[in-house]
This record gives sequence, C-alpha cells and structure tokens, in this order.
Amino acid sequence: MEPRVTVDELNAFLAREYPELNGPPVAGLPPVYAVHEVGPDFATVRLEAGPNHIRPGGTVSGPTLMTVVDIACWLAILAQIGTVALTVTTHLSIDFVRKPAPGPLHARAKVIKLGSRLAVTTCEITAPEGGPVFAHASATYSIPPASQRV
Repeated sequence: MEPRVTVDELNAFLAREYPELNGPPVAGLPPVYAVHEVGPDFATVRLEAGPNHIRPGGTVSGPTLMTVVDIACWLAILAQIGTVALTVTTHLSIDFVRKPAPGPLHARAKVIKLGSRLAVTTCEITAPEGGPVFAHASATYSIPPASQRV
C-alpha cells in the first residue's frame, strides 16, 4: 500500500505532537529523531545519537535504541493510516545484537500486518549506509476505532 503521509508531513506531525523528543531547534544541527524515508509499508527514522544518548562504555544506550524503534514502528503505521496520534504501543521486544557508536543511526520499520485494530511491525537499526544490524525488534500497536480518532 502506498503511504498516505509524506516524510515532511510526518516530521511536522512529530514536531507538533511531541516537541520534547527533539527539544528546541539548534542552528546547524539536525533533529535528534527525524523521518528519513517512507514507502509502501515502511518508514526509516534517523537518530542522531549524541553525548546524552551514550551509556558507560561509549555505546548508544538501550533506552535510546528502544525509543527510536518505537518511533519508527509507530510512524511506519501512521504513514499508512494517517496521523492517528492515539495509535499506541501494546508490545515491544528488542534484541541488542551489536554495540553502536555515537552518531547517526537508521531505524527501518516495516509493517508486516495492518488490521483494523492492531498493527504488527519489525524494525532493524543499522548505520545510515547499511551494514551490520545493531538491534532487531518487533512491536505491536493498537489502532483506535475510526469513531475515536482525533
């Protein structure tokens, strides 16, 4: 299914509904979380992992990786159904495979089942240019009935 929402529309939605994710814009710096690409049943979110995302040992923290997975999977669904903010996570499972260094990462989420009330997704985190997978996840989301959508 072709996406119903563009990269620019998803980034604007994210900035409007969740401004705390990226904080105020800083001149010359990209946002921490930004939609990079959308397509049929997928979305890619770019994470700019900086000093506040690093755990002891110099790697990007697990909570940071889980956050980008949740954002990417959620936005992959919204790209298909429209910006339904009340679509919520009901399950998220992640395997940390390798330790990513600070810097840009891509979380590519794929919608593997889109029902009327539930959506199931998978996600892989890699470097922007590809290469080895740093984390693999699956997540399920509850989609509100059409009558309850904002």
